[in-house]
Amino acid sequence: MTTVAKRILLLTAFAATVLTSGTIQAQNQPRGKGNFDPAQFQQRRMDMYREQLDVKDDAEWKLIADRITKVEEARAVLPRGGGFGGFGRTQGGGGGGTDPNGDAGGKRQRGGGRTTSAPMPEQDALQKAIEAKAPADEIKAKLERLREARKAAEAVLEKAQTDLKEVLSARQEAVAVMFGLLK
Repeated sequence: MTTVAKRILLLTAFAATVLTSGTIQAQNQPRGKGNFDPAQFQQRRMDMYREQLDVKDDAEWKLIADRITKVEEARAVLPRGGGFGGFGRTQGGGGGGTDPNGDAGGKRQRGGGRTTSAPMPEQDALQKAIEAKAPADEIKAKLERLREARKAAEAVLEKAQTDLKEVLSARQEAVAVMFGLLK
């Protein structure tokens, strides 16, 4: 057997072992009750931002972190990707899914066990009108209200991004763009 063939065989065996152990671990976890801690996830993300932005001073970091949080909160209000929003609801419609910890609330569960912020009320109103096959004039009115709400939410996001940009160096701004915090 050639050296290349041995390496391929060894890598294949290793990959199978890793994949199998991951599957077994996932099967041993109760569905939807994993060890996911949103606060811990948020802290790790903020630590990663701080490291990548190369912020050493705690006072500077507090200012930047507050503005990053405002950008993330403003972005969370906006629907993701302009896709099929309400059409991806969990069985039973409504908007009150559960988060990974099993808590009911104003969050909706999307594919992959991921939760997103509660949608805009205007989006829910339009979704209900679509599902009820409401008259065209009612749908048009709800669509216009949704567009206005999105425009207002986008303005809030732009303001938060402008405020963040004001406290960043050129390098930090470039890093923030790469992370999607800024346009």
